[in-house]
Amino acid sequence: MRQLIDKILEIKKSNKSRIIAKRMSEFNALGKKPSEELFKELCFCILTANFRADKAIEIQKEIGQQFLTLPKKALAEKLKKLGCRFHTKKAGYIVEARKHASTLGKIWHSFSSGPTAREWFVKNIKGLGYKESSHFLRNVGYTDVAIIDFHIIDLLARNGLIKKPKTKSLTKKSYLSIENVLKKLAKRTGMNLGELDLYLWYIETGKILK
Repeated sequence: MRQLIDKILEIKKSNKSRIIAKRMSEFNALGKKPSEELFKELCFCILTANFRADKAIEIQKEIGQQFLTLPKKALAEKLKKLGCRFHTKKAGYIVEARKHASTLGKIWHSFSSGPTAREWFVKNIKGLGYKESSHFLRNVGYTDVAIIDFHIIDLLARNGLIKKPKTKSLTKKSYLSIENVLKKLAKRTGMNLGELDLYLWYIETGKILK
């Protein structure tokens, strides 16, 4: 853990920390926007399941407001054209999630913590597991949930903090266990889980996305 902590603290002293702080500020600002804007971010998080985040960002920008309006078949065709994996299934998830589009802000603001909100999203939004729900919540301002994807798992495993899971799909128990490891790392580095994810992602990929 010491080596990883030192690396994080080194980045905290660099200009990358300002970029990360700006990104966190953007997340807070997004959380205050109308529900329809939050819905577009929810769609982005649905797209990221088993798919590259940078490509999902491109698709989100391309489709924009049409996440709210395109019929399922047309949306699936557009997702396919833009290179999205599992386009038919994800189009279905997005169309079904539209029933919450106008009340999304009210829904997530009603919870007292990220973990509590996450349970609701996992249960009520098809296409969102613990990783995707955590991703959405972090991107709209929550800082107390971890986004655990294979990049984070690989990094933690290489540093001896966890044993690499045998399968890509994490059970709830495994997810929360790894999240607890990340909580300890966040405490040791003086940051919240939302910030920590951006630092770890930068270490692993060289990118600061969202």
